[in-house]
Amino acid sequence: MTKSRLEAFSDGVLAIIITIMILEIKVPEGDTFEALQGVLPSFLSYVLSFIFIGIYWSNHHHMMHAVTSVNGAVLWANLALLFWLSLIPFATNWMSENHFTTVPVALYGMVLLMCAISYTILVQVLLRHLGKDSLLAKALGSDIKGWISLAMYGVAVLVAFYNSKISLAIYIAVALVWLIPDRRIEKKAIDLH
Repeated sequence: MTKSRLEAFSDGVLAIIITIMILEIKVPEGDTFEALQGVLPSFLSYVLSFIFIGIYWSNHHHMMHAVTSVNGAVLWANLALLFWLSLIPFATNWMSENHFTTVPVALYGMVLLMCAISYTILVQVLLRHLGKDSLLAKALGSDIKGWISLAMYGVAVLVAFYNSKISLAIYIAVALVWLIPDRRIEKKAIDLH
């Protein structure tokens, strides 16, 4: 089974997710800079979530370069990832509407954690499908950054119940770690040619 439909569908869903997020930001009442302060939580939440969606899109794109084919299990694992990513607009909006209070920040982190778990599952399903000698397997290696990110999300969800600002700082730290796309696949592809 070719990977092109999976890539096209994933790209479309991610584009819709971003569109939904921007539509959730309400236009401020008034025409002054002070009026913009009321939408600042929504805007900051949108920026953070946009970055996360961009990170997933970029890494998904790089990963698919190393994939030669997909099977039914890969399609379902990819759908699970898209499901959790599709909850980001809801969690983003709830968090911003409540000005970063405890439970919305914890839920936001739980959604991010589930996105990361789903991405990890997708990678594992692809590795099982493609084999240990595949370009993807050779490029990914141990994926320490991925496992550390999972742990950081888990810690941030728990910390949200004590201090939501620290949780937000952890979410931002994870985003910063992943802001530069995972170049392992590109590097391995260049090395093989």
